[in-house]
Amino acid sequence: MKIEEVKSTVRTQRIAAHSHVKGLGLDADGTPLPIAAGLVGQKTAREAAGIVVDLIKTKKMAGRALLLAGPPGTGKTAIALAIAQELGNKVPFCPMVGSEVFSSEIKKTEVLMENFRRSIGLRIRETKEVYEGEVTELTPVETENPVGGYGKTISNVIIGLKTAKGTKQLKLDPSIFEALQKEKVEIGDVIYIEANSGAVKRQGRSDTFATEFDLETEEYVPLPKDVANARPQGGQDVLSMMGQLMKPKKTEITDKLRMEINKVVNKYIDQGIAELVPGVLFIDEIHMLDLETFTYLHKSLESPIAPIVIFATNRGRCVIRGTTDVIAPHGVPLDLLDRLLIIRTMPYSSNEMEQIIKLRAQTEGLQIEESAFTRLSEIGSTSTLRYAVQLLTPANQMCKVNGRTQITKENIDDVHALFLDAKRSSKHLSEKNNKFML
Repeated sequence: MKIEEVKSTVRTQRIAAHSHVKGLGLDADGTPLPIAAGLVGQKTAREAAGIVVDLIKTKKMAGRALLLAGPPGTGKTAIALAIAQELGNKVPFCPMVGSEVFSSEIKKTEVLMENFRRSIGLRIRETKEVYEGEVTELTPVETENPVGGYGKTISNVIIGLKTAKGTKQLKLDPSIFEALQKEKVEIGDVIYIEANSGAVKRQGRSDTFATEFDLETEEYVPLPKDVANARPQGGQDVLSMMGQLMKPKKTEITDKLRMEINKVVNKYIDQGIAELVPGVLFIDEIHMLDLETFTYLHKSLESPIAPIVIFATNRGRCVIRGTTDVIAPHGVPLDLLDRLLIIRTMPYSSNEMEQIIKLRAQTEGLQIEESAFTRLSEIGSTSTLRYAVQLLTPANQMCKVNGRTQITKENIDDVHALFLDAKRSSKHLSEKNNKFML
C-alpha cells in the first residue's frame, strides 16, 4: 500500500527586507534601547523619530516635513517603517518612491496629489444601532392575501434574541424575514440586525450548542452581552471616496471631481459626524524628483489638511534633477530644505552589523555558527550591510546541499567567492574593461 505524506496547506509568510522591524525600540521616557523592536544602533536618529511620533499623535506636526539623510544601508527606510508601526493602524501611512511621479499616463503633480490625499484619513463618527443575540424564537405571522386568492402573505416576523443580560422579543418587517431566510438563520444561531437598514448578518452558532467533535463545519461564537449595541462605521481615506466615482483605468482626477469630494467631506465635518486624520506620506529617494515637483511640494505642504511628509535620500551634494548646473545638498532646493527637519543616519559599526545579521537570521529561521556571524560582519564592513545580509539565503542553500543544518564560516566564504559585491565587481570591470563591449 502506497502512503504519501500530505503537505501542509498553510501559506508560508514571505519574509521581506524589513519584516523584523516592529517599532522604534524606545524606552518609556523616549530613550532608545541598544537592540529593540528589530532596530539596532542609530540611537540619535531613533530618539529624534520618537519625538516626531509624539508630535504626530498630538496633532502638532501637520504640514511639516522630515528628511532622513544618510549613506546607503544605514536604516532610513527601516526608521520610516518603524514610525508607521509606532503610529498604528489608525493613522494612514502611504509609502512611495520619487521615481513614481514620472508616468506616461498622468502628470507628475497629479501623482503627488493622489498620494497626498491618500495619506489623509476620514474617520466617520456616525454610529448605527444593531440588535444582536442568540435566536430563541423565529415565528412568521401570516395573514390573508389582500389581493385575494388562496395563498397567504407574511405580515411580520416575531423573533426572540437572547443575550447574557436577558431575552428580548422583536417584531420585524416582512422584508427582514427574506434576509433571515437568505442567511439561513435557525434557532440557536447568533445574528445581528441593523435597525436602520434591516440588514441581517449570521455570525455563527451559539457556543452553548458546541459539541465534542474535533472537526466541524460550524463556527461557534459566544453569547453577546446585550441586545442593542452601537457599532461605529469604518473610516476611509479621501482618495478611496473618489474611487467609488471613477473607472479602474488610471486616469487623472479632475478638479471638478475633487471639489465635489471636498464638499461631501466638509459637509460631514460640519455635521460633526466625521473628522480628518492627517496621516504620513513617505517619499523615498527624494533626489529623483525634479524642480517642478519640488515647487509643487511647497504648495502642498502649506495646505491646511496636509499630511506629515517624510523624505529619505542617500545623496550628498548633487545636481537638482531638471536643471543642468544647480547643485544643492541631497539634491533638494535650498528653499524646500529650509522647511525640513533633518535626521541623520550614520554607518553601522562592525558589532552593530553582527547584531543586525543575527536578527535577520532569526527572522528567516536560520541556524548559524558564531564564527559565521563574525565573518559576515567583516564582509559587511568591507562591502555593505545589504550584501552581507543577502549572503544568508545562498549560504543556507549550500549548507543544505552539503547535508548540514547549521551554516558555517566555510559556507559564507564559499558564497562570498561565488557572488560579487559592488566594489569587487567595479574593480573587475576596471581591470577587464577592454574585454567588454562599449
